[in-house]
Amino acid sequence: MLSTLELRHIIESALRPLSCECRVDQSGSLQALIFEPVSGRVELLVTGISTASLNCNRAIGKFIAEIQEDLETTHGQRPTLRIG
Repeated sequence: MLSTLELRHIIESALRPLSCECRVDQSGSLQALIFEPVSGRVELLVTGISTASLNCNRAIGKFIAEIQEDLETTHGQRPTLRIG
């Protein structure tokens, strides 16, 4: 299993050019705040994701793809998927 730091880095990097800040609470629940870096406008807030479910590259890729789909649906933006 990836460390929290590695998981955060993968997710935050994959959503560029938007900015993303990931936080993990005591229970292992992930929160991802995706925002436009220049204006600071929040594009999407994802909460309550179990880090235990993000235990392999496929699961992480699927999670990132779901975020990208949500961004495209709500804002017409879809950052290029980058894992690693």
